[in-house]
Amino acid sequence: MHVLVCEDDELIASGIKAGLSAQGMIVEHVATAAAARAMLRAAEFDVMVLDLGLPDEDGLKLLAQLRQKGLELPVLILTARDSVTDRVDGLQAGADDYLLKPFDLRELFARLQTLLRRVAGRSVNLIEHGALSYDPSSRVTLLGGQPVDLSRREQALLQALLHNRGRVLSSEQLKDSVYGFGDELESNALNVHIHHLRRKLGNGIVETVRGLGYRLGPAGSEDSRA
Repeated sequence: MHVLVCEDDELIASGIKAGLSAQGMIVEHVATAAAARAMLRAAEFDVMVLDLGLPDEDGLKLLAQLRQKGLELPVLILTARDSVTDRVDGLQAGADDYLLKPFDLRELFARLQTLLRRVAGRSVNLIEHGALSYDPSSRVTLLGGQPVDLSRREQALLQALLHNRGRVLSSEQLKDSVYGFGDELESNALNVHIHHLRRKLGNGIVETVRGLGYRLGPAGSEDSRA
């Protein structure tokens, strides 16, 4: 999961980034509305955590403008504004969830997982695909009921494919899901992770769509490993 955190308090932001990264998420942090707009233009994200008290612009204004421009990205407002009016205003501006400071990182993580689950049209965390099952919360992968050890990058790649089943993702889109902006990448890094995923889960788990990118293979294609 690629998360954009827009928070001007460096201490809070660093805590969020460390906590979510420990759960296998790829986290980018910006401190202003202008930087958030630039980041959203530069990369694709799965969810956004938005503070309202930004130094250059109110977060509600930013959110309303992003929604008016057609941004469908799930947004969780994280703020100290605790009145009912504030919460109603946030939801009406286009927020998908509203969490008050101070907060527990476990709750933030759970709420982000819930937003992704809602976008994917699932009612439970567990994602099943033929003989494969993956739990984003526990990061446990099972193939035919047997645990499969995946690296952090392989988990991120698998989750991106599972969340976008039926959709072709370009190499750049997959890289946005697997790597952070500060990561140094070798030219074949993505291909290496795809190779490892196929070796561990079966050749058919990742389909190559020539000239376009990659997509999740059909259910059942993961039964035979490379």
